[in-house]
Amino acid sequence: MTEHPSLDPRQMNRLRILEALYRHPQSSRAALARHTQLSRATVSALVEELVQAGLVEEGVGATAPGPGQEGGVGRPPLLLSLVSGAAFAVGLDFGHQHIRVALCDLSGEPVVDDYSPAEVDHAPIESLDLAQRLVHEALHTAGVARDRLLGVGMGLAAPINKATGNLEADGILPGWRGIRPAAEMEARLGIPVALENDANLGALGEKAFGAARGIDDLVYIRLSAGIGAGLILEGQPYQGFVGVAGEVGHVLSDPHGPICRCGNRGCLESVASPVAVAALLERSLRQPVSVSRLLELVDQGDRGARRAVAEAGEAVGRAVAMVVNVLNPELVVVGGDLAQAGEILLAPMTAAIERHSVAPAAAAVKVTAGMLGPRAEVLGAAALILAKSPRALVARLGA
Repeated sequence: MTEHPSLDPRQMNRLRILEALYRHPQSSRAALARHTQLSRATVSALVEELVQAGLVEEGVGATAPGPGQEGGVGRPPLLLSLVSGAAFAVGLDFGHQHIRVALCDLSGEPVVDDYSPAEVDHAPIESLDLAQRLVHEALHTAGVARDRLLGVGMGLAAPINKATGNLEADGILPGWRGIRPAAEMEARLGIPVALENDANLGALGEKAFGAARGIDDLVYIRLSAGIGAGLILEGQPYQGFVGVAGEVGHVLSDPHGPICRCGNRGCLESVASPVAVAALLERSLRQPVSVSRLLELVDQGDRGARRAVAEAGEAVGRAVAMVVNVLNPELVVVGGDLAQAGEILLAPMTAAIERHSVAPAAAAVKVTAGMLGPRAEVLGAAALILAKSPRALVARLGA
């Protein structure tokens, strides 16, 4: 557990309780004592205090505990959780052609989930203004006062230099060069904003609420307009030295492939992103093929579309095999638009990982589609803020 030397002992114990309930909702007092290593008497006293403060609530468990558990045989346990409406977090996902906002309570449940088309790549100021309006509308719709809002998590489809807060946007978000998105958003909202790469947020979303719950070593592969990887190692997000780890979309896939937007030739993104696969099929069919049309053709059993997606899956699998060899994850979660193709994509991807990874790493890893679909990134953005909620709630209580 992270130590917080600025807190006095009582505040520290409150924090331990709140952190335990954030990580383990629906816990009994006995379970909280185990999670926090506090005495049962201390846990009971602090829980009563937090219930009175409106931060913790008590409910009856659905099943009776077994012998030796709290409450005795035959009595349902009294389980504790954070009061979901005690505080809220906003997630913002800036895609290349959309902005999505989710206002989430402490349980991570979206109370508002809104979406608007937007030309994000070339219109940063207009996109930031639109995001401001979406956040204000979400708060108004839910009737949430600003003092109950912990902060805003914001995702962008570009590498983010953690040392400077700037985007490494050349060739990716060309209109955003020189803009500091978090500072711009904070100025508009008057609320703290945490900025992160979209693939990293997808990984956080799936770990907090989706296919990767309980997994501490995972790779999230986002197959949308671009290709990126979000990394979680030993339970913590990993961004690399300056924040650009996970750019698997720009590893070499075909040395004779097309020029990529990053300036290199034959990057994975230029041959296996949904946009690249749709363009390939468009040339073959001699008619316009959007990503949504590509997925329709796959679903209808079109041989060309299925072949194109399967070959993309194999190319992605070869690149991910290198990641599997280096990081030895337990799980690879596949999200983004192309994940909707299901086993047509996942089967060749899994086969390529098995073929090109060393045997122990290949045997240990599982490949699965994400559970959150297009909401993975926006929920991950909210989770970025919610993870800090226990300390914020302790600060609200004061000494």
